[in-house]
Amino acid sequence: MFIALLTAAAFIGIYVGLQRDPIPRNIPVAVIGDDLARQVSAALGDAVAVTTVSDIEAGRNLIAGRDAVAVLYRTSSTVLFLAVAGANGPSTVGALEKLIGVYGRSSGSEVITTDVNPLTRYDSRGVVGFYVAFGVSLASFILAQMLPTSTAFVHSRHRLVATVVFAAAVGLMASLLAGPILGALPGSVVSLSITLALLSAATALATMALGAVFGAMGVPIATLLLITVGNSTSGATVGANLLPDVARLLSEMLPPGAAISAITDVSYFGGAHRWAGWSVLIAWIVFASGLIVLKNRRLSVASTREHAAS
Repeated sequence: MFIALLTAAAFIGIYVGLQRDPIPRNIPVAVIGDDLARQVSAALGDAVAVTTVSDIEAGRNLIAGRDAVAVLYRTSSTVLFLAVAGANGPSTVGALEKLIGVYGRSSGSEVITTDVNPLTRYDSRGVVGFYVAFGVSLASFILAQMLPTSTAFVHSRHRLVATVVFAAAVGLMASLLAGPILGALPGSVVSLSITLALLSAATALATMALGAVFGAMGVPIATLLLITVGNSTSGATVGANLLPDVARLLSEMLPPGAAISAITDVSYFGGAHRWAGWSVLIAWIVFASGLIVLKNRRLSVASTREHAAS
């Protein structure tokens, strides 16, 4: 009962706590012209991270590579033009538009905004990636709890093989369903399948590893770490640039945040930074697999010694 209550409190507290007062931090924006860049940086402080560019093309290249959320430039002394990439998510883009609007009013300028990389029609709120990642994570989490019950008739290495096969299957199924079939996530089906397969394997193996190390407490720990903390800090419902520093760090380190960032990369930005998310997921897979193998080896050695002694 205590563990269940703690899980509920953590879920509500973290989700509500992170979303009740999001504060923009270092939202990357490209600004054309040294003078305008200095003015925007001075006015908005650390809410934005300004990169000075020489022309519109350079700014749009940063947007396309997901190195900037928007590019800002003057078209006249009283007009500012803001080109945003809506694919970065409504919370992040909305926060930046509000910040630039405040700067525009303070400088007596009208701000005209256009979306140069919008979300798809069936992902208008920018949460499809989160739903897909959560579905894959939940299925993999359940699989990881079910497989240990087959210990009596399935060897440990076969359970690892089953986890890998399931990861490949659920990754392909989810990418086809969310992509070509429902038309919600654009981009490469292959890259999206790889991302979701890595997420599935990382979630399942991490859950199994925690169970192997902590026993009965492994599942509650996995629930808190991977499902509650991982998803609440993933940057899906509240953009990573609006999260506190600790939550943003967790977003980069935990499987849900790494996966959702990679999903956005491969869906809307040509896979610009997909390897950043993939590397985190691969690290979880390798580390969790190592713990499982080590634990099974120790159990095998202990069993052999006990048998020899008897």
